[in-house]
Order: sequence, then C-alpha cells, then structure tokens
Amino acid sequence: MIETHHAPILPRISGRLLATIVIAGLAADITWEFWARGITPLLVGGPLEPAGLVQSVFGFQNLFLAEVIHAIVGIIFYPIGYLFIARPLQRLIFPRLPLFLTGLGFGVGLWIFALYVMAHLIAGFPAFLGFIPLTWASLVGHLLFGLVVAYVVWFRERSLA
Repeated sequence: MIETHHAPILPRISGRLLATIVIAGLAADITWEFWARGITPLLVGGPLEPAGLVQSVFGFQNLFLAEVIHAIVGIIFYPIGYLFIARPLQRLIFPRLPLFLTGLGFGVGLWIFALYVMAHLIAGFPAFLGFIPLTWASLVGHLLFGLVVAYVVWFRERSLA
C-alpha cells in the first residue's frame, strides 16, 4: 500500500500545483459523471443529479448554471479541499494512513458535506435523503471521486522526483 507519511503537511504553491488541482478535478469529475449518469441509473432507476441540489440550495431554476457551479466545485474547489484540508489533517492525525484510505475518507467527507450539510441543513431535505438507494449510489460516487483525486495528486507529486 502507498503510505503518505514522508511528505510535508501542505503542498508548495506553484504552477504545477494549479495544474495538479485541475487535472485531479477533471479526472475525478469525469469519473463521478460516468458513475452518476451512466452506472447509477442502471442500479437505482435514475441518475444522481447534483445540479438539482445546487438549484435547491441557491433557489434558482437555471439548470445549466447549476451544472456549471457543480462542475467548478468538483474540478477546482474539492481538489483544493483535499490538498489543503483533508490530506493535511490526515498527515497530522494519522500520518501512516495508506493513500487508499485517505482517498476513501475524503470521499466520505464529501458525501457528508453534500447530503447532510448542503441537502439537509441548507436545502431542507431529509438527512442523507432518508437513506434511499440514491444515497448509497451517491456514497459510491463520492468514494470514487475521493480515490481519483488522491491518486492523481499522488502520481503528479511522485513524478516530480
């Protein structure tokens, strides 16, 4: 297993880091979209629709704008969250935790943020949407997202050496 305990707590800000953020975000977002719109409908009868959640949170009807907001969050802000919040916390609290578990933990954190904080606390839906089948499909999608971000970041940092 790949361990994560030999690196600094925070990444060095650079042009390469910005590229890593976008590459990790794009790879993870493509993985999410494939899962959400391609696989999930086969398993639970319908796709994951995070743009609908974005619409509920911000109270607007424009689906395209909601899709753009969700894409920007996934491509830019979630990888930043991994690099500057999730991974530093992992390195401080569980410095020997394997990368695989770090990625899964990040995915769980994203899932809790999406379905508890955003959907429940802000948009007013039942917590975790009442644990319907779509809830579990969302968990898998967020786990995949977290793993892809973690491994793309690891690969990009490793290729520096």
